[in-house]
Amino acid sequence: MYIEELKERLKTCLNEERYWHSIGTMEMAVELAKRFNCDEEKAQIAGLLHDCAKCLSDKELMEYKDNFEECEKISPKTWHAPVGAIIAKRDWGITDEEILSAIRFHTIGKKGMSDFEKIIFIADKIEKRTREDKFREKIEKTLNKTNNLDAAMLKSFKITIKSLLKRKLPICFQTVDVYNDLLNLVQNN
Repeated sequence: MYIEELKERLKTCLNEERYWHSIGTMEMAVELAKRFNCDEEKAQIAGLLHDCAKCLSDKELMEYKDNFEECEKISPKTWHAPVGAIIAKRDWGITDEEILSAIRFHTIGKKGMSDFEKIIFIADKIEKRTREDKFREKIEKTLNKTNNLDAAMLKSFKITIKSLLKRKLPICFQTVDVYNDLLNLVQNN
């Protein structure tokens, strides 16, 4: 029942496409949680709420700029993640630190992410309701081939970094640090 209440409330905070993306992320997060032996209920909540601040304006998001990593300030597309964690705690009553951290780092990632945080990160990229097949399938193929969350995350970062370079957009140094850390983990396993 709790999840249904969250869904109804989320409908009032997000536009239709973002709402269905959140539903898709929740569904994929549960699927991955089952596969990688993580808490399915927590995965539902984190997947559902990961973009709870996505439809706020840049002006509204900037009110929280003191909570951004320095490198996040260069890319408005990442602002909803730290704000989402704050809103999930303050307005939605989420107190589980792992859920809050998964929401907080679902865009730029961080070194040393837990499997649960990785699941939410990946679920956001490969949910089937709104993500482009071309992008989603590359990550999903890596995940299915390796059964390794780090390898799937590395694939996602490769695609993202390549896209940012192609569009001549800034890259958060934390994203590069996470990429390098994942590359090391995958090559040494």
